[in-house]
Amino acid sequence: MINRRHALGLVAAASLLPSRSLANVAYQKSEIREALAKHFTDAGTEGTFVGYLVDDYTIIASDKDRSGEAKLPASTFKIPNSLIALETGVVEDPDKDVFKWDGVKRAFEAWNKDHTMRTAIAASAVPVYQEIARRIGEARMQKYVDLFEYGNRNIGGGIDQFWLTGDLRIDPVQQVDFVDRLRRGALPISKRSQELVRDILPVTKVGDSLIRAKSGLLGAEIGKPSLGWMVGWAEKGSAQTVFALNLDVREPRHIADRMNVTQACLRDIGAI
Repeated sequence: MINRRHALGLVAAASLLPSRSLANVAYQKSEIREALAKHFTDAGTEGTFVGYLVDDYTIIASDKDRSGEAKLPASTFKIPNSLIALETGVVEDPDKDVFKWDGVKRAFEAWNKDHTMRTAIAASAVPVYQEIARRIGEARMQKYVDLFEYGNRNIGGGIDQFWLTGDLRIDPVQQVDFVDRLRRGALPISKRSQELVRDILPVTKVGDSLIRAKSGLLGAEIGKPSLGWMVGWAEKGSAQTVFALNLDVREPRHIADRMNVTQACLRDIGAI
């Protein structure tokens, strides 16, 4: 039986996507669909999309190069940060444990109030997750980032900054790999932590489909957004498609285009 965790690393087998270490298992299908790149061009920016059609065992990407370029994860790191918070007991209950607002007024009004972890991930409240990271601490954070095989595993640059301005990097294929393991409950932590994080992920309904996803916006906390992420999975009936998108934020409208372009790409590959 093919281990899907390892099979995702075999995207390079067809020489479509960037080279990475290959496991000794059968190759899956993978393809580049350059038509997907047009959605970024039409939006007046550049970016990349990677989708994993679970039932078809197929990886589809918009390009060969950027899909393998590692970048700061920004607030998509709230997914592993939430998992680690629950697993370490820093957060016992995502609906009951309250993080008090520190009273500092920030540009995002939704950040200027008390939060539970569920409301904090919905508002993408950076200060809450910085506090969560400080409570986790460097040693435990490194342990779980290693366990998750998350990106380059480098948490240098400050315990409350490494995913925002520090040394952590992850590429879209790695994002798909990580999110797919969460979707399947296959990460090396408790089922409870994984179930709770799957449950608190923001949900967008599109027709008869659902998209469970976390956004990221590099530079948002300093008011200078430069890169946008959207990672998660789509559910259409029993079919599921894991995806990762990033794009250059050149204008304010590109912030909304993270989801707009994601949906356009998902429609193109039949995921929604």
